[in-house]
Amino acid sequence: MLALLFIHSIATFAQQQERKVVRKVAPSYPEFARHVSLNGTVKLEALVASDGTVKSVKIKGGHPVLAEAAVQAVNKWKFEPAANESHESVEVRFNPE
Repeated sequence: MLALLFIHSIATFAQQQERKVVRKVAPSYPEFARHVSLNGTVKLEALVASDGTVKSVKIKGGHPVLAEAAVQAVNKWKFEPAANESHESVEVRFNPE
């Protein structure tokens, strides 16, 4: 019975992490990255308040030249409201084309 409750709480937690983005702000492509045709994906974790605003962003992976632009953009995003704050996994892709 205890194992069943644990599995249920994990499933509930996973559902809370899948909040929809209501407003996305595109990142500014860093001039150096554009000049050298640098592309790639930056992986981030956003702490989102219950009202949907982004409280903080942590870099989880990606090229350092692109990471700061991704963080600045995601800080301006808005997620759907929820009962509690949550951690959201975000990927920002950069392509010089």
